[in-house]
Amino acid sequence: MGLNFYSKRIPKWVGISLTLLVQIIGINTINRQIKAETKLTAASEKDLFLYRQMGASYLCIASRAEVDFNKGLGVASATFANVIIGKHGGVIKELGNEKLGEKRLYNAGTFQIVGSALNICPENIPNKIKKDYEKKLKQLVKGNKK
Repeated sequence: MGLNFYSKRIPKWVGISLTLLVQIIGINTINRQIKAETKLTAASEKDLFLYRQMGASYLCIASRAEVDFNKGLGVASATFANVIIGKHGGVIKELGNEKLGEKRLYNAGTFQIVGSALNICPENIPNKIKKDYEKKLKQLVKGNKK
C-alpha cells in the first residue's frame, strides 16, 4: 500500500534530532577548550615590570602630546589595573593568592607608573607629582625598615 504520512516524518525528526545533538556536543567541546585555555596565573615581577613600563611610556608620550597629565596618568593606571585583573585575575605572585581589587591595583599602578616615568621622562612630570611621589616613597621606605 505505500508509505503513510507518519512514516515519512519519522526520518525527518530523527535527522533533526541527530543534527541538534551533534551541535550541542560540539558547542560543549568548544566551551571546555575555551575554559581550559583561560587558566589565569598570578602576575610575576617580570609581568609587573612590563605593565609598569608600558604605562610610563604611555604617560610620557601623552604628556609630550599636551594631553592633561592627570588624564594620561588615569588612563595608564586604569590600563595597568585592568590588565592585571583580566590576565591574572587580580593576583600578584609576590603577594600570594590574595585577589586585589581594581581600586588597589589602580593606586599601586599610579605610584609605580609615576616612578618609572620619572626615570624615562622626568621633564614631563609636574613638580607637585614629583614631590608627592618622593614623599610617599620615603614613607614606604621608612615603613619597611620597621
